Amino acid sequence: MSFKIYTRTGDKGDTGLFGGGRVQKDNPRVEAYGDVDELNAVIGMARAVELMPRIDEVLVPVQRDLFSLGAILATPDREKMAEQLLKARIDEERIEELERAIDAGDAELEPLRSFIMPGGTPKAAALHVARTVCRRAERRVVALQHNADVPELCVIYLNRLSDLLFTLARVANRRAGAGEVTW
Repeated sequence: MSFKIYTRTGDKGDTGLFGGGRVQKDNPRVEAYGDVDELNAVIGMARAVELMPRIDEVLVPVQRDLFSLGAILATPDREKMAEQLLKARIDEERIEELERAIDAGDAELEPLRSFIMPGGTPKAAALHVARTVCRRAERRVVALQHNADVPELCVIYLNRLSDLLFTLARVANRRAGAGEVTW
């Protein structure tokens, strides 16, 4: 049995949440998990732009994390959210893994002495775009926290991920022999 991709259930501007309930498509919860979904797609694009296996090896589990994060954000029910957190790898250990990846990247780079312009190679430019989408997703999740129960680790994860994407953009440029343009 195959299913159709269209359901027509959202034709009036509302959508179903994971775990039940419906909200308008411009609801802050939908905005937050929508931006996380966009971030996942942009990271997928960055992976596809140029093959850089060591960078891409770091990004594949990040994409899996983002699916889990989206599920958490799409689940307003506290008990069901706890279930999603158990399935997800969004925990202190995962954040430490991101930090180790940042430190490993930093070890390859010259210390920053000024702001750098986003760009360089296509891979680095795509990672800079991913970083800015990540920052927007982080802002949306923070905004959602004002009125909804959202685990603090979600914001911490996105904050650390944006640092990782910045570092990986710099590493991509360095590995390709592209210099950085300072501001």
